[in-house]
Amino acid sequence: MRFPAVVYKEPSGGYSIVCPSLPGCHSQGETLEEALTNLKEAAELYIEVLEEDGLPLPEPSEPLLTSIDIERRAHVS
Repeated sequence: MRFPAVVYKEPSGGYSIVCPSLPGCHSQGETLEEALTNLKEAAELYIEVLEEDGLPLPEPSEPLLTSIDIERRAHVS
């Protein structure tokens, strides 16, 4: 099975990574490779628990990446 992952580069260093198709399944790592490896392990355990509990496996879904425009109000002191 292939699940999409969303990676965030952390300002303090390293990476955070989340699997949107598996709610609550996320990890981190000092390198992108480490973050991916950690997420893969977390996702495998997540799916293993679902199978043990007889729950259905979620369908992988492709995330839609978009952006929004935010208007900033003038700050009055």
